[in-house]
Amino acid sequence: MSHFDVIVIGSGAGGGTLTRHLAPSGKRILLLERGGWLAREPANWQAHDVFVENRYVSPDTWYDEHDKPFQPQVHYYVGGATKLYGAALYRLRTEDFGELTHHDGISPAWPISYDELEPYYTLAEQRYEVHGARGEDPTEPPASAPYPFPAVSHEPRIQQLADDLAAAGLQPFHAPCGIRLLEEDPPNSHCVRCATCDGFPCLVHAKSDAEVLGVRPALAHANVTLLTDAEAVRLETNAGGTTVTGVVVEHGGERETHTADLVVVSCGAANSARLLLASASEAHPDGLANGSGQVGRNYMFHNSQAVLALSKEPNPTVFQKTLGINDFYFGSHDTDYPLGNIQMVGKSSAQMYRGEKPLQTKLAPERTLEEVARHAVDFWLSTEDLPRADNRVTLRADGSLGLSYTPSNDVPAKRLLHELKSLLGELGMHHDHLIPRHAYLKNEIPVAGCAHQAGTCRFGTDPADSVLDTDCRAHEVDNLYVVDTSCFPSIGAVNPALTAMANALRVGDHLLDRMGVPQPASEAEHVA
Repeated sequence: MSHFDVIVIGSGAGGGTLTRHLAPSGKRILLLERGGWLAREPANWQAHDVFVENRYVSPDTWYDEHDKPFQPQVHYYVGGATKLYGAALYRLRTEDFGELTHHDGISPAWPISYDELEPYYTLAEQRYEVHGARGEDPTEPPASAPYPFPAVSHEPRIQQLADDLAAAGLQPFHAPCGIRLLEEDPPNSHCVRCATCDGFPCLVHAKSDAEVLGVRPALAHANVTLLTDAEAVRLETNAGGTTVTGVVVEHGGERETHTADLVVVSCGAANSARLLLASASEAHPDGLANGSGQVGRNYMFHNSQAVLALSKEPNPTVFQKTLGINDFYFGSHDTDYPLGNIQMVGKSSAQMYRGEKPLQTKLAPERTLEEVARHAVDFWLSTEDLPRADNRVTLRADGSLGLSYTPSNDVPAKRLLHELKSLLGELGMHHDHLIPRHAYLKNEIPVAGCAHQAGTCRFGTDPADSVLDTDCRAHEVDNLYVVDTSCFPSIGAVNPALTAMANALRVGDHLLDRMGVPQPASEAEHVA
């Protein structure tokens, strides 16, 4: 048994960011990651390996509400899900932190305001080297600093798309991108602006992921220890259940226990809930920190649609994910409820189609699929999913994860797709021709995609209806924190990664204060 000041469980957007923030403190920190380092190999950039062979999907089996097994598209590596994310690093809108009325119900208010998180959004954008342009997005929240890097430029076909959207009366903007690109200095740029970014691991470490910009900088400090292939399976507490006294870990085929003054769970919305439920005890019979009965509930997933339009002219774009549209985020001219976000996704290829729809493309000639890809312009549409108590993670008798889920806001999702369809003729696309894609779903069970998951351990001021307080500390367990998207009371309609990173920095400052660590002026100035 070894003792640390802090144990962080999970190395993704929450845990990896937090560990880097705490590292300069000199406190002894143990970072646990159930997976290993994602191999740097040519297959990182091969669509067949990534999309057809699912080379980087971690082995796991979950069960739906009908007890049907499925393989979730999860990635257990140092850096977590960010190793294969699209690095679209959006802030939630100011209004997302308040109560919003949707077609299917209410999106609840957060217990903190946008203004409280704003300085940490700014710091997160700096830490993750985000490229963007203030003032273009009509729903953009206020910011205390410019983006640290200029917006990634549009390639000619996407620039034409932006011009056509503007001519149609919309306000397209440069999407905030987390890539380590120096367009003005290519010889010294990590990023080579390739076509294998969104949904791929980055072979040259040019993606702003939590391994490259979270874990690796943290490990430069001698007080930080990383243990890979180490799955936390249970949290032990004192007899009263008020303090975590041990983290039980499966490592190298053996079980070992580590202890710390503070324990932070950052396993992702589904697995964080699973760990708490698996830590039931006499003091916590329904799962650790689950006196409210809310652990595992309110799972959210975004009502998402990946579609491609067929351009009348070829689309030779290589790096396509540079444009966003939020004109319909809060509604349209004849609706009074939010619709959501439209953005570009990575450029599709014939091998992606094989992987996404193997049965439908089995007999299709490669030349036909390549011709579709040559003219494809690829969009990602996200509509807010509402928190519902029955959308929940449970622990099955054998210890495996159960996930019951029914999507919400289908009407706004369909309306958002309609709005895009109605524009096709003005955008140089074949009229009314949008083809569904499943690059991020890869399964007829939507939740198998696992991207953008949130909820399950929401934070709030009332222990009766929340799991965590506003510092993301468990109401019932003094030294237990949950720092990932689990804490989200709502999910908004933009990618959640930057919000998870910003919140990890916010909680990190709380933990530094709790440990009595004076904050360096160079760090404190970012959050003044």
